[in-house]
Formats: sequence, C-alpha cells, structure tokens
Amino acid sequence: MAHMDFLLATSDCSSCPIRHRAVCASCNGAELNRLSDMKSYRSCKAGEVIALEGGVLPFVASIVTGCATLTQSLEDGRMQMVGLLLPSDFLGRPGRATAPFEVVAVTDTTLCVFERLAFERMMAETPHVADRLLKMALDELDAARDWMLLLGRKTAREKVATLLAIILRRAPSAAFPLRAELPLSREAMATYLGLTIETVSRQMTALRKDGFIRLEGTRGIVCGDLPSLISVTGDETVILSDYGRNDRSA
Repeated sequence: MAHMDFLLATSDCSSCPIRHRAVCASCNGAELNRLSDMKSYRSCKAGEVIALEGGVLPFVASIVTGCATLTQSLEDGRMQMVGLLLPSDFLGRPGRATAPFEVVAVTDTTLCVFERLAFERMMAETPHVADRLLKMALDELDAARDWMLLLGRKTAREKVATLLAIILRRAPSAAFPLRAELPLSREAMATYLGLTIETVSRQMTALRKDGFIRLEGTRGIVCGDLPSLISVTGDETVILSDYGRNDRSA
C-alpha cells in the first residue's frame, strides 16, 4: 500500500460533514468522544492506492470527502470495478485483517481512520456502533444485488441514469436543483457500467437534451427534477432503497 502519513484529527466530530450518515451516526456523548480520541485523518491524492487486494489492512475508515473505487482481479489478470465508495461509506471489515478489493482514490480523498483492533474493541463494548455497521453492511448487500440487475438487464440509458441518480442522491446539499461533481471519468463510468466510452457519452448527451440533467464544465451535473431522472432508471427501487438514500460499507 502506498505510504501516507497519518494526521491527527483536530476538528470537532459534531461539525463533520458526514456525522449523521457515517458509522458514528448513532453515537453521542462518551461514545462519540471515544471515537474522536481514536481517529486520525488521512489525505490521498487522485490515483493513489489506498489498499491492495489481499494486502494487510491495519485500519478501518469512513470516506469524508472524495471518491474511491473498489476493484477485483480476475484469474487472467483483468480488473473489474465492483463498487464505489462515496462520502460516509465505510472501508474495511472488523475481524478481517486483509482487503478483499483494491481501493484506489478516484479524486483527492479524505479518510477518517481508526486503527482496526481498537475499533474492534469499541464495537464489542458499544452496541450502537456494531448495530450501525451491521445496517450499513446489509445496505451494501442490497446494493450488490441492485448492481447485478443494473449490469445484467438494464439498457445503456437506464444504466447511466441509475448511476447519475445515485450520485445526485449523495450530493453535499439536498437543496434543488441538486448539484454534484461526477467522481468518475467517462472511461471509468464505461468500465463500471459495462459500456463503451462512446455509449456513455451518447447517453449523457441524450439525457441532457431530454432535459433530465444539465452539465456544467467537465464533471459538474445538475438535476432540477430527480423523480423524472429516476423514472428513466427502469427500476425505482434501486434509487429509493437505502443504498440511494443512506450509506454503505466496503
């Protein structure tokens, strides 16, 4: 794993942008203070490997800002992107010392990091944390099933609309129109969705021309009517489930 110095946390957890969506969402008082004392921040540059598939992972973490991809190797050496980590998603598995996926920062990314063994001890003593992590893990299972449907049965238009709707539902502000920065390039979107770059570009253009989205700059996306965009996904449950509304672990 690429080396990166760990920075001691100095900010108040109550002002954290993911405070009410992350693994600590159910904590308060002494529990939150304990987590605050345990945490550190790690900053990763775009393209940096955060964890190697099968490599030792001595920490768990929440994504505070930015985006990372989860990638798994096939026997013939090919790589398949199997997931995205967005703000408030959880990285790592208590009880598991190695990473099941390669995790790479797609954008500049900030992690709120906990030493794994210390976090495991807190989980054993703090039901709120264990219950929240279980819920996030179950949400991830639902998300994996949703993506099996997306990759196997949806049309190109439905695939692109689904990905855009999921990203917009996780926009920093819930005010309309929703605005978000696409964390993936067109090439990465194509890889993730099982499409060609040309197809992704055509579908993005078609969604813009049909009035479902507006594009700002190279990565900006604006949507004034999310229900209309959701209607294009082919399966509203993918977006209206906890995966689209809440957060996951990886």
